[in-house]
Amino acid sequence: MNETLQVIRNRRSTRAFKSEQIKEEELQEILQAGIYAPSANNGQPWHFTAVQNKELIDSLNEGFKALVRKSPDENLRKIGENEKFHVFYNAPTVIFLSGDKNSPSADVDCSAAVENMLIAAEAEGIGSCWIGFIAFLLNSEEGRDYLKELGIPEGFRQIHAVALGYKKVNIVNAPARKENTVNYII
Repeated sequence: MNETLQVIRNRRSTRAFKSEQIKEEELQEILQAGIYAPSANNGQPWHFTAVQNKELIDSLNEGFKALVRKSPDENLRKIGENEKFHVFYNAPTVIFLSGDKNSPSADVDCSAAVENMLIAAEAEGIGSCWIGFIAFLLNSEEGRDYLKELGIPEGFRQIHAVALGYKKVNIVNAPARKENTVNYII
């Protein structure tokens, strides 16, 4: 089987990371994979912020949990009240993807960049997890100071994040895939 296809099939969301920081070369390869993602009209409406500061990552987690504890949604409140929950699963590196507010394709383009980074991380032997929850905080009034601290450019909004680190456990068995999800018309 083609190596790229094998990496895609092996990739799993990692939610248990070692505390050891990933290497700079690995981080750069993952970022480059995101930068080289396809985008509508080659607009590249994204901005990447790589964070390896544990205090900031933990502060963002606490800000997120404080916000969702006030949510009208019971499930979100439970997440915010769970002392063991960490929105980034204690990953030592988090990449934040923000998108140009004026780009109608920013959400889709940033999603393509995330997928490229997830595949690149797997190819590098790095665990990864796509994080959408943090947008609740960073796109809220409570998150404004964090946007400045993260260096999110004016005119951009938080879309996704990617948690990265060495895997504590290497999960290799893929869950069963849904059947009957493809139609063929000949």
